[in-house]
Amino acid sequence: MADTINNKINFEHSMAAHCENGVTSNLIKFQGIKLSEAMIFGIGSGIFFSYLPFIKLNGIPVISFRPLPGTIFKRTAKRLGFKVTAKKFKNKDKGMSELDNLLEKGIPVGMVVGVFHLDYFPPAYRFHFNAHNIVVYGKENNEYLISDPVMINPEKLNYERLKKVRYAKGTYSPGGKMYYISEKTAEHDVKKAVIKGIKHTCSDMLTIPIPLFGVKGIKYFSKKVKNWEKNLGTKKAALYMAQAVRMQEEIGTGGAGFRFLYAAFLQEISIIFNNSKLAELSKLMTETGDKWREFAILAGRVSKKRSEMEEPYLKASEILLEIFEMEKNIFTRLNSVVKEL
Repeated sequence: MADTINNKINFEHSMAAHCENGVTSNLIKFQGIKLSEAMIFGIGSGIFFSYLPFIKLNGIPVISFRPLPGTIFKRTAKRLGFKVTAKKFKNKDKGMSELDNLLEKGIPVGMVVGVFHLDYFPPAYRFHFNAHNIVVYGKENNEYLISDPVMINPEKLNYERLKKVRYAKGTYSPGGKMYYISEKTAEHDVKKAVIKGIKHTCSDMLTIPIPLFGVKGIKYFSKKVKNWEKNLGTKKAALYMAQAVRMQEEIGTGGAGFRFLYAAFLQEISIIFNNSKLAELSKLMTETGDKWREFAILAGRVSKKRSEMEEPYLKASEILLEIFEMEKNIFTRLNSVVKEL
């Protein structure tokens, strides 16, 4: 499994809808366990929501549809019985040297990088976002072999370019972070891992008392959107709407895409557990994804000043309030169902 030829690990690259899901799936598949991206996402409790007015990206409050980078990998691997190691390095050359040491041992390494200087990305997709995940699985002629799940084929980065993206500056700077599976500690139990993943998700979405997270965060965000134009002015409000769409649909497909992915997870486990309630919740989650997509379409039109609707910010707020009610219902019911599994 750890066969290396000229420092190239025998690693299978596969595409995914979301980078960290894909990295996690590929690293776990390297260990001999093949799971769908939806299963990885569900086990890793990847669905989340937070509105963070005190953290700015390009001067605009951050909206996040996922936990912190690396969390899905860490949760999934541990719940399947693997020991994981994650490290950051203040010294850039030491961080690169440690990467080389792991590759020489036949260990593929996941890492968080900035997107802006990834030269294999088309220019239109390079922007200052520091939470992208890739796997490095070898080194040939001073070039690192890269498995980036959003790309069709494996890519390459030279030493200086990889170091640059590992230490990208700005919000959520990755700081040379890398992570990998260091040891298999137990036989994996997929059903047990699924139950842990669901319980954690329901807790995150329903019970965090601060009204910036989970379903409460969606409701709070709805109130903010309603008053954006009045409080910010038309031009700045449009910029806020544009970033909302970008955070939702472009940076990790977080909004609608994550709801569709979680719906696929619920559908898959409804078969594993032979549970019709999970299948029903899968359909409801798909409807929630459609509603998030409706919000994105409206927000996109508003940001480009193409909406002819009266009071579009009020309408956008109302859609978010519907989403709040839908997700509150889904996760409350799912929290009851998981206790029966």
